[in-house]
Amino acid sequence: MASRTPLTVATTDMEAPPVALTRRARAINRALAEVYPDAHCELDYETPFQLLVATVLSAQCTDVRVNQVTPGLFSVYPDAPSMAAADRDRLEALIKSTGFYRSKAESLLGLSGDLVEKYNGEVPGRLKDLVTLRGVGRKTANVVLGNAFDVPGITVDTHMGRLARRLGLTVNEDPVVVERELMALIERREWTLLSHRVIFHGRRRCKARKPECGACEIAALCPSAPGAKVRA
Repeated sequence: MASRTPLTVATTDMEAPPVALTRRARAINRALAEVYPDAHCELDYETPFQLLVATVLSAQCTDVRVNQVTPGLFSVYPDAPSMAAADRDRLEALIKSTGFYRSKAESLLGLSGDLVEKYNGEVPGRLKDLVTLRGVGRKTANVVLGNAFDVPGITVDTHMGRLARRLGLTVNEDPVVVERELMALIERREWTLLSHRVIFHGRRRCKARKPECGACEIAALCPSAPGAKVRA
């Protein structure tokens, strides 16, 4: 029987009780909710299919750039049937500015074909179905579920993974493991909003190369902040 990754709570200090880590994680979420009360998905979309496509295009690309590209893209290919039948060269030209356009075009053609063949052209509302689509992993599936279907999920993108480690909520690099650990710490109803809040914070304050710790609103809860008194 294949081994399964246990649903555990991460800690960098094994003497710290899990309840203390849970309380701090939830305190962080509450603090971020006050700082970013309007946190939301920054990709523009009107349908679950459009959100799915936009999320695929957002890999290694800014949401701003994706939002500049998708109006033209969706005017030509508004749904799965039309995109499944798209001319590859034209599709690539439309999405070229998002980067890695050949592989992204392959994913879009693949997932659109899968939707037509398996789901009558409609985006399914279950994780186990979404991840069967070509080019769709758990991160993309959780974005679509949380925002298009109101199904709670934690999106572990580069911002979430980086901040979760800086905040001492995990020591892991594997996005799937990080997702499971955060699920164990945060109330289910908060999963999607936590994802938005952390992504907002990662883009606006806790930046990869130069985090603004001196101005950070949640520094008192962060073990990575200069002079931190909180334990990871």
